Amino acid sequence: MVNKPYKRKEYYHYFKTPNLTLVISKFKKKFLVVSQKRVPVNKIIYEFPSGMVELNESLVESAERELIEETGYKNQSKMKLISSFFCEPGRLTTKITGYYSDSLIKLQKPEDEIKIHFLKKAEIFKLIKNKKFIHASHISMFFLFLNKFD
Repeated sequence: MVNKPYKRKEYYHYFKTPNLTLVISKFKKKFLVVSQKRVPVNKIIYEFPSGMVELNESLVESAERELIEETGYKNQSKMKLISSFFCEPGRLTTKITGYYSDSLIKLQKPEDEIKIHFLKKAEIFKLIKNKKFIHASHISMFFLFLNKFD
């Protein structure tokens, strides 16, 4: 946590947090989505494969690694950049960068405790409406994807 002097006798508190990547993939006209329990909210939620960018790793390398680790699927072509933005610029330094992949091959089983799903766009909208796809950055990136590629 950083406590930066802000105003006279006041400090601005924020967290230095790692950057993230996210991958929106289509396979046979359906989106590859994962579900897993998220301890802070004590719920199983649906989201796109994503994770932290490791030291000395490029954004694309991070996205490709996270896709394989979480889903067992590997991207076979150059990933396309969707966008990047700060997740919570008032309190966190995290920037998330989204990529799109439409060429997948199955390599291995998904990461333990992660289930994979192939969903139509309407099914993702229904999960959002029913508060099962609740990660704001993932929802935002999905809408940016739809605006740019769909």
